[in-house]
Amino acid sequence: QVQLVESGGGVVQAGGSLRLSCAVSGRTFSSYTMAWFRQAPGKEREFVAAKSWSEGITTYSDDVKGRFTISRDNAKNTVYLQMNSLKPEDTALYYCAGNPGGGPGRLALLYNYWGRGTQVTVSS
Repeated sequence: QVQLVESGGGVVQAGGSLRLSCAVSGRTFSSYTMAWFRQAPGKEREFVAAKSWSEGITTYSDDVKGRFTISRDNAKNTVYLQMNSLKPEDTALYYCAGNPGGGPGRLALLYNYWGRGTQVTVSS
């Protein structure tokens, strides 16, 4: 059984930075696409970033492009989300998701495995 565990969330002032981590266990996920989604109160879950594991193809939402960076450490089975120049509108519960074998899609329904989320709060 695949497990995804996020960490690294917290409270930060606008303009600050955070790095989220997602540790994956249970299977070799060398062929997995990994992604980050977020959900703010009263809003739907939205795509943030994705990275195909083998080819390293990366895609970002327009809202975070240029500020956030998704990366991975194959040896540690961990994916990261470096978030810089944070804004109050980035406040949300951030989820890690995994898709075994698919490309870096933006639709949540493409992802089979999900973590429980880590809260990011950006104060103005």
